[in-house]
Amino acid sequence: MSDFGAIFDWDGVVIDSSEKHESSWELLAAETGRPLPADHFKRGFGRKNQIIIPEILNWSHDPAEIERLAGRKEELYRQLVGEGGVRILPGARELLAALQTAGIACAIGSSTPRANLEAIFAFTGLDEFFDAVVSAEDVVHGKPAPDVFLQAAALLDLSPARCVVFEDALFGVEAAQRAGMKVVAVATTNPIELLRHADNAVESLKQITVPDLRRLFV
Repeated sequence: MSDFGAIFDWDGVVIDSSEKHESSWELLAAETGRPLPADHFKRGFGRKNQIIIPEILNWSHDPAEIERLAGRKEELYRQLVGEGGVRILPGARELLAALQTAGIACAIGSSTPRANLEAIFAFTGLDEFFDAVVSAEDVVHGKPAPDVFLQAAALLDLSPARCVVFEDALFGVEAAQRAGMKVVAVATTNPIELLRHADNAVESLKQITVPDLRRLFV
């Protein structure tokens, strides 16, 4: 068994997708004639569409309409990915390869729909590094609830206390801490000063090594 497990949020940790996600919301707003609050993207970052649409955008409170809008938003995102690809964030592939070489089990714990993950897998081949995937459809309660990370730990057959989460969103850091896991915060979305309450905060995954992670569990 792996001596600890590594659970990665996806958007903003492994891939640089924020521009395409923001653009897909803008396309959906234009397509449906709905307004977008100026700060909507920052407030909703890392949260499920089922929370963003009624609580942050105030577009609809009808469950069927929320699902329709959420699905269409992600269709638009996948179209943008298909047109322009995505950038893997610095150090991500290298860290994943090092963890794989060290025999450390890795999982994805993300608020993004599985179809989005599969689209990126097809472009990047990153799925070879992951032993388990937990996506938006797999949990009822999204971040900051700890469910997505607890499920990932269960799939890796590890206790939460033996897992480290990589996160960029404040809601994600909170979710990992509520799960009782170690947290490495990556300052791709928020300034590093706002992430100091994590166990470790870095500007890039290039700054993290497998020995660094092992020391979190000493």
